[in-house]
Amino acid sequence: MTPEELAALIRTTLLEASASGTLALDAADVPDPVRVERPKNRDHGDWATNVALQLARRAGVAPREFAEVLATTLRDAEGIEEVAVAGPGFINITLGAASAGQLAATIVEAGESFGTNTSLSGTHINLEYVSANPTGPVHLGGARWAAVGDSLARLMQASGGQVTREYYFNDHGSQIDRFARSLYARAMGHEAPEDGYGGQYIAEIADQVRHDALAAGEPDPVTLPEEDAVEAFRARGVDLMFDEIKQRLHSFRSDFDVFFHEDSLHSSGAVARAIEVLRERGEVFDEDGAVWLRTTDYGDDKDRVLIKSDGQAAYFAGDVAYYLDKRRRGADVAIYLLGADHHGYIGRMMAMCEAFGDTPGVNMQILIGQMVNLVRDGQPVRMSKRAGTIVTLDDLVDAVGVDAARYALVRVSMDSNLDIDLDLLTSHSNENPVYYVQYAHARTRNVARNAAEHGVDREAGFDPAALDHPADGDLLGVLAQFPAQVAQAAELREPHRVARYLEQLAAAYHAWYGQCRVTPRGEEPVTPGHVARLWLNDAVTQVLRNGLGLLGVEAPERM
Repeated sequence: MTPEELAALIRTTLLEASASGTLALDAADVPDPVRVERPKNRDHGDWATNVALQLARRAGVAPREFAEVLATTLRDAEGIEEVAVAGPGFINITLGAASAGQLAATIVEAGESFGTNTSLSGTHINLEYVSANPTGPVHLGGARWAAVGDSLARLMQASGGQVTREYYFNDHGSQIDRFARSLYARAMGHEAPEDGYGGQYIAEIADQVRHDALAAGEPDPVTLPEEDAVEAFRARGVDLMFDEIKQRLHSFRSDFDVFFHEDSLHSSGAVARAIEVLRERGEVFDEDGAVWLRTTDYGDDKDRVLIKSDGQAAYFAGDVAYYLDKRRRGADVAIYLLGADHHGYIGRMMAMCEAFGDTPGVNMQILIGQMVNLVRDGQPVRMSKRAGTIVTLDDLVDAVGVDAARYALVRVSMDSNLDIDLDLLTSHSNENPVYYVQYAHARTRNVARNAAEHGVDREAGFDPAALDHPADGDLLGVLAQFPAQVAQAAELREPHRVARYLEQLAAAYHAWYGQCRVTPRGEEPVTPGHVARLWLNDAVTQVLRNGLGLLGVEAPERM
């Protein structure tokens, strides 16, 4: 019996008690789902619920009396060995070995689908993340968003959501001008402009622009008048940087469905159309030759300019048009993953959302991520050999590999600063969390291979009651929590919960491995216990594989 099945049983029991009048309870008050949790002290049973404490007042009885009524019915349910009422009204439930053990077969037979749910079914989610300017390599903060954003997309898809992964290229504005002039300066052998970009990558792109021009039979850009040369470096240089960013992200297993160009909002008239929609809603006013959005009506500290007095669109106007474009493309929810420097931007964005008639925190959700620092030999890694002033995604991957990089970036809550110890992540020790989890998976595969060599075969049948060792129960209890962890991680937008769960599962598996055998010793015959524990071993394989897959991390067969 899974915790979801137990929760459904408790709910059904409550609804029947309501219908029969056993409990004076309105059926509408019965939660769906009923919450069941693993007790911290296993002496209290396999699962516990506080539903009696939640509902007793509405039923007009004391919580403990409510719990006793519910417990009496549950004791007769198939698969339940014991039900005890504790304290003011907690209900502790112990499953029979066969009922608990059946979970192993459930997991193995479900395969990749185990842990999925339908909580986001019917919801179209536009998830925008990374969105770095095409003026340099993806920096370490962008790398965090690549890992977190992609993992979050996988989680929401596993919860039934329709997810569009989107990357917003800021290719409109002054930063592109500075980038183009930096390329031109480097090609001419000059220092980068004071507000320009440095680093070896600028020289590489400048050289590539010149090479491509000559290969196409065009003049070397440096022989052109300065403004024409800058434009040539802009046109080709941005594309080259864009292509490199996409390739780096792809290699990091972070792919996108849509690459949206900021410049298209202005060239297509989307900005003007969005302002007109807001004007028709009475949210826009004209003052001092500029066009303004009444964001103070929705809690912002001041109204925001959309079109400046010189007729140029403010940066915020692009944000307004972009959000409306997402909604018109069918997004029910637009999620933005932004860096810590955007915290002050939340108020105006949520006000804009409400000005369109949408619900902040529902139709628009903004997640803020904190800084990432690399540490080696106890000292901060401060600059990149290639990028110069920043540490990049490539620097991290070169140091530890894609798996360790992704795992390290995801396993800590995104709203916390993150220090990544390169020495730890390259070590083959239990202190290295990604190694610890991947090694658990590799160990399950080795156990399965050894079992086959000793004639232990799942096809011999499965007796769940044979999983009667306390370590079996402990491991089954952890396995049972996986679906709830996935659903909660998706709902709360917190993929780090999956990583921490996998570490808990790995610990439970390593402990079980030291106490229970899948293969017989010496001439000992194969027993139902050996076969049942092979099923349990393979259930761990499946959950580790599914969980790592949600984080975009490989599950190795051998290590």
